[in-house]
Amino acid sequence: PICRRAAPSAEFSVDRHRHLMSFLTMLGPSPDWNVGLSAEDLCTKDCGWVQKVVQDLIPWDAGTDSGISYESPNKPTVPQEKIRPLTSLDHPQSPFYDPEGGSIKLVARVVIERIARKGEQCNIVPDNIDDIVADLAPEEKEEDDTPETCIYSNWSPWSACSSSTCEKGKRMRQRMLKAQLDLSVPCPDTQDFQPCMGPGCSDEDGSTCMMSDWITWSPCSVSCGMGTRSRERYVKQFPEDGSMCKVPTEETEKCIVNEECSPSSCLVTEWGEWDECSASCGMGMKRRHRMIKMTPADGSMCKAETTEAEKCMMPECHTIPCLLSPWSEWSDCSVTCGKGMRTRQRMLKSAAELGDCNEELEQAEKCMLPECPIDCELTEWSQWSECNTSCGKGHMIRTRMIKIEPQFGGTACPETVQRTKCRVRKCLRGPGMEKRRWKDAREKRRSEQAKKNIDSEQYPVCRLKPWTAWTECSTLCGGGIQERYMMVKKRSKSTQFTSCKDKKELRACNVHPC
Repeated sequence: PICRRAAPSAEFSVDRHRHLMSFLTMLGPSPDWNVGLSAEDLCTKDCGWVQKVVQDLIPWDAGTDSGISYESPNKPTVPQEKIRPLTSLDHPQSPFYDPEGGSIKLVARVVIERIARKGEQCNIVPDNIDDIVADLAPEEKEEDDTPETCIYSNWSPWSACSSSTCEKGKRMRQRMLKAQLDLSVPCPDTQDFQPCMGPGCSDEDGSTCMMSDWITWSPCSVSCGMGTRSRERYVKQFPEDGSMCKVPTEETEKCIVNEECSPSSCLVTEWGEWDECSASCGMGMKRRHRMIKMTPADGSMCKAETTEAEKCMMPECHTIPCLLSPWSEWSDCSVTCGKGMRTRQRMLKSAAELGDCNEELEQAEKCMLPECPIDCELTEWSQWSECNTSCGKGHMIRTRMIKIEPQFGGTACPETVQRTKCRVRKCLRGPGMEKRRWKDAREKRRSEQAKKNIDSEQYPVCRLKPWTAWTECSTLCGGGIQERYMMVKKRSKSTQFTSCKDKKELRACNVHPC
């Protein structure tokens, strides 16, 4: 991981002859990596000065060392190469490596902000924004009459005076409208102006110095034990009476790094700046971090803490009522027939950061449309019946049953009976022949009965009950079926008689048309 220290800062001046800003700073430790800007123009197109520039920075390779990671040993590049930006495909061991070749990680951000204006601009054309502010007429400020239905952020600090001389100017502060709880009540302006003059031109003491903010503390003077660190500030404007500034521009304090300096202790960096508080209002937590620079010399584990946390208190949380839009119309039912669901929504109009809102934003309910059509369902076709004649031409039928009747406009049932022609042997003509046929049939039945009796005597363990009566016809007309059964009376326990089973017969009935 990268050891991130507190952001350093510095102040500098520009004028119409020197308005391009460049800087370069090395990443440490690293082979020869650096970040920076080149020829950033701080003069605007209309010859004013930019108010603020924010630029994210990627690392560059200076071309003097061939190391591949932050702590690579020195490896001079011979011959030296041109400076170039690092990429995500330079080396698999690089901290910026990405096998997919994506964008390289940003490692720094520079913020350039104008803090004061002195003398002339880029040329004789005045700064438009400042002149507009300076030309505003003085306004008499009354007591704060902000309606309770207007929720604002706190006022920002006052800006620098638009005049750097003893001419009258204006300074400005701003606030943000977070929520308007009642749209019928107008909310006051979000900007406030105040008359001012340049430094040393007011009723204040003419010997007052204008100082910059303190710059970040320097690193501790030692890497182990107690040392010192310092910070500086600069004189932004000397006293108008020509006297010397007596305000200190540097201060020093003690610092402790790696309290134990024995072989079993590890070297760590100084603590970084505290992170932002975890809460936007009320009680929260903030953390700061430091890195392990070197593990203990005796090979033991480093016991130093690298993260520190403490409580932080933000401004008191205020409960703000939920500001909701009216409910929308109900949506269409989720189905085109039968039972379904429909929903409606409303929006949260007040800003989420103003407080939790537990009101529901979506509702759902059941809906009922006309019943869905139900189509007819049938069983499979039965087997074809026997031919309805013993000789000559005849017909046989097969049937199927209705499982579900059609409803609510569903598909009607197709035919449930089908007929087909059948032909048996030719019928014999003459009364003598007819008697002979009936006699043959009677003899055949007697022979079959005698065979059954023999089987019954030979296999007494498999006995069948007599045939049951025919069941009622399945339909009154149009062709139906009847069934009868012969059940096993006594079944053999031996596997030899596996053919001893219940029997079932079918025949056609009511074949006349409906």
